[in-house]
Formats: sequence, C-alpha cells, structure tokens
Amino acid sequence: MGVPLRKNVQFQLLWLGGTASQLGTTITTLAMPLLVVALTGSYFLPGVIAGARAAALLLALMPAGVWVDRWDRGRTLVWSQTVQALSAAALAAAVFTGHVQVVVFVVLAVVDGVCTAFAGPARTAAIQAVVPEEQLRTAYAQEEARGHAARVAGPPLGALLIAAGRAVPFVVDAITFALAAVCAWFAKIPARGEPKPRRRMRHDLKDAGRWLWRQTGLRNLTVVFLVLNLLGGASMLPVLALVAERGGSGLDTGVVIAGIGVGGIIGSLVSPRVALAPGRLMVVVLVVFGACNLAMVLPFGVFWPFVPLAVTATVTPLINVSVSALHSQLVPEDMMGRLDAVSTLAARVLTPLAPALGGFLAGVVGGAVALAVFGALILVTALVAAFTDLSVSPPRRSSPASG
Repeated sequence: MGVPLRKNVQFQLLWLGGTASQLGTTITTLAMPLLVVALTGSYFLPGVIAGARAAALLLALMPAGVWVDRWDRGRTLVWSQTVQALSAAALAAAVFTGHVQVVVFVVLAVVDGVCTAFAGPARTAAIQAVVPEEQLRTAYAQEEARGHAARVAGPPLGALLIAAGRAVPFVVDAITFALAAVCAWFAKIPARGEPKPRRRMRHDLKDAGRWLWRQTGLRNLTVVFLVLNLLGGASMLPVLALVAERGGSGLDTGVVIAGIGVGGIIGSLVSPRVALAPGRLMVVVLVVFGACNLAMVLPFGVFWPFVPLAVTATVTPLINVSVSALHSQLVPEDMMGRLDAVSTLAARVLTPLAPALGGFLAGVVGGAVALAVFGALILVTALVAAFTDLSVSPPRRSSPASG
C-alpha cells in the first residue's frame, strides 16, 4: 500500500500551498468586482476583466502544456506562483496609491491568466509524480475539498478585507501566492526520467489532440463541459446582481457566494465513494445545475441563493474527481501536461465570454431573469447529453502513435 496519503509530505505541501493560493484567489474573485463596481458603477466591466484573464489563460494553455512536459514541472510551478505573487502585489500597490484604473486590472489579470496556464498542468503533473496511482482518486478529492474550503472562507473574507481597505484583499492574495511558491519549492517534485527527443510544438500538440479525439466518450464529455462552463460561469455575476436587487450588501454577497464552498466540501467528502459512470454522472450534474439556477429566482430573500448554490456545488466535485481519476488512468505520464492543456482548452474555450455575457444580461434584464435564462439552457443541455454517447473506453496506458 505504501505511505498513507496523509503522510505523503510532498503531496501535503502541494496541497497546503494550493489551499493558500486558492484562498487568495477566492478573496479577490469577490473583492475585484465589488471594487470595480464601486469605482465605475458597471457590472459589465468586471466581466470584461474576468474575461481577459480567462482569454489569456486559454491562449497560453497549449504552449504551456507542451513546455510543462519538457521542463522541470516543480520549478515551473514555483516560478508561475512567484510571478502571480508579484502581480497581486503590483495590483495592491496601484490600489493603495490611487493609480488603479480598469486597464491596470486588465493587464494584471492577463499576467495572472498566463501564469495559471502554466501552474495548472504543472500541478497536475506534479501530483501524479508524487502520489501512487491507487491513491490518486483520494488525492483529487482532497484537492477538490481545499478549493471549496477556500470558497467558504474567501468571499466573506474578501468583503471584510475590502471594507478594511481597498488594497488589503490584494495584499493578502500576494502573500498566499508567495506561500504557495515556497511550499512547491520544498515539495521537491522529482524530475522525469530520460527526456524524449524534442520535436516541433505542433507535433506534440497534434499527438495530444489526436489521442483525445479517438476517446469518443472523453471527447463528448469535454464538449458537454464546454457548454456547462460557459453557462455556469455566466451565472455568477447575475447572482451578485440578484443579491444587490434584493437589498444585500457586499458582506451579504460574500455569505451567499460562500454556499459554493460549503456544498463543495460536502461533495468532496463523498466523491471518492461515488461509483456512477462519468457519462451518467454528467447528466445528473447538468440537471442539478439547471434546476438550482431556476430555484435561485424564487423570492425567498437575500440569502436564499446560498441554498441552491450549495446544492450545485455539492455535485461539482463528483464529476471533477471522476473525470480527473479517469484521466490519470488513461493518459500516459509523458503526455499529461499536453493532454491537461488540450482538454482544458477544449472545455473552456468559451469561458472568456461567460463573465461578459452574464454581466451584460444581468445589466439588461436583471439578475433574476438572467439566472432563469441560463438555468433553462443548462436543462436543455442535460436533455441533449442524455442522448449522447458519453461512455468511456477501458483504461490503457500506452503512448499514442506519432504521425
């Protein structure tokens, strides 16, 4: 059985650093739009900023995936998080000195997005390097739990910190990224074995894309994720607008958004025990997402959206852990960075549009109507997915043939 996961120092250091950086990110996820809305009065501009970050992340993902497979994955993770710490510190300085403008938010959001494009595949490869295969499902569940735990504390903490001072949330974000970089450094992620001969980047990416295309179930699951990420992401700014429409404060909004973290923790605890096939599980997740979007519209007060958000977040780790474990079984180790980048890009290529779409619709028709529209579209997606081939081939670990 080897060392229990709780005694795996390398993984636990990665987990601690990831928890810290995730907390900082969730703090600024709420603090940034609250600050921009306070400065400009627009719900659309926070969507533009979030969209710029998402676009930068997606544009950098493909080359980042190739380079992560070629470079030292541990050092890549350390340097990515170090630059994120410096970026957050620069934003804090701009806010503190009163020189903050929307363009500053956009530029630093782009920097953060590019760094995330490298840190994501590097982290995936690092976890696979230090965790035995039989413990990966539990490790991914713990990863999900730390993200959702951060979402419990992050939003209300972000509202409190921005009330203490507009620059404070971004100072905390910089500290958390610095801590993550230190943890990744001390984790001492092992280097790969003898590297393969270098080829042109397009050949490496072509191999990963061809491999994913041949996995019909995974390919179709990725398309469904694409739609869910677009509609689910577009629903977040309407939630903020809905709380404001009902007279809620920034702190009230933080409490409501914390429902995502509460539900996520519950889902993370049960996810290793869920045996439902990923395809069927995806249909269930879509139905829950759509129904909860519609439920948030019910006129039960400022804090009511907390409940549907928590229910939605409960099923999110189930599908994330299921698909992550599936990838760890199917994907060859020397292609993990590329495949993580290719599949993430395919599933999120439309997400830069999500915040702007959600913010625009909320500004035009209000948060409640926007949530109802997105909920109905997610339910339509569930109906289509129910009649789509989402079955997955048996695990195989051989490398793909080059061509």
